[in-house]
Amino acid sequence: MRLLYLLAALLLFTNCADKYAAYKKVPEYITNPSPSKAAYYKAYDKTLNLWDVSFEELYITTTNGIAHVIVSGPKNAEPVVLLHGMNASSTMWYPNIESLSENHRVFAIDFILEPGKSYLYNDLESVEKVTDWYEEVLYVLDLDEYHLIGASRGGWLAVTLALKNQNKIKSLILLSPAQTFTWIKPSMDLLKNIVTLLASKEKQIAQSLESLSENVDNISDAYLKQYKLGLDLESENKFVTSMRPFSNDELESLQMPLLVLIGDDDMINTEKTVEIANSLPKGKGEIIQNAGHFLSIDQAEVVNEKMGAFLKNKY
Repeated sequence: MRLLYLLAALLLFTNCADKYAAYKKVPEYITNPSPSKAAYYKAYDKTLNLWDVSFEELYITTTNGIAHVIVSGPKNAEPVVLLHGMNASSTMWYPNIESLSENHRVFAIDFILEPGKSYLYNDLESVEKVTDWYEEVLYVLDLDEYHLIGASRGGWLAVTLALKNQNKIKSLILLSPAQTFTWIKPSMDLLKNIVTLLASKEKQIAQSLESLSENVDNISDAYLKQYKLGLDLESENKFVTSMRPFSNDELESLQMPLLVLIGDDDMINTEKTVEIANSLPKGKGEIIQNAGHFLSIDQAEVVNEKMGAFLKNKY
């Protein structure tokens, strides 16, 4: 009988143990950063104060560096993995995290080649190496199955990852995915961004934000400060030119339910994106009104509602 009690106690301890405890130690590049990185990390943490849910930060050592992952939501809930947009970092999800983590365990990963809290050791020479890195992080997180959400360039990476992991990804949500369904077509907003390349950096940023958001004033000042500081840091955006729209055969081969949302004033996508999404066997596409490329911020409440319904299979 005593043996049974001991076994029961051991099982209870195992279930209660924190399986990510080994990844919570804050690395030295965070605790003792350069002055520019110190300012950025301080701004990053201030943006994290906007997260209206409890969370923990993990630092996972991988072959090519350290992956910073923000985790929130019930521990036993279905996992959702978030891939942020270019130069945005995981803090971009501040208007969405409360809704997403209500019924899911959410893992937001900072892309290792851009500003954020991930740290690069060895260069990633190809897109294949990038997906290998994500797969390594997900392996350490011990996620056998998960829902995947990607925004902008993160949407393109999400599809790339999904094509290699059909049996693991339960559903796929793409928010204004870049270069995923169609090429980015010339537009007045794109022209304005090109024209301002010779202007001051502050003016370039202002023009870029006006092109990407329907209401820049709706973006948190804390996040804007972090975003601007991040643009001053080194960023390896060398794979942007490698991004090509996926073929019909590739998109039609996706076996998981797919939701694509774009803004009605989206500089990156057009109605063609939605048409293609709706033509796929398990695809659903929709245009969100009064939203730009940053639709998860421009129309956070609407986007949160649609993502939540889709994750519950009620879309």
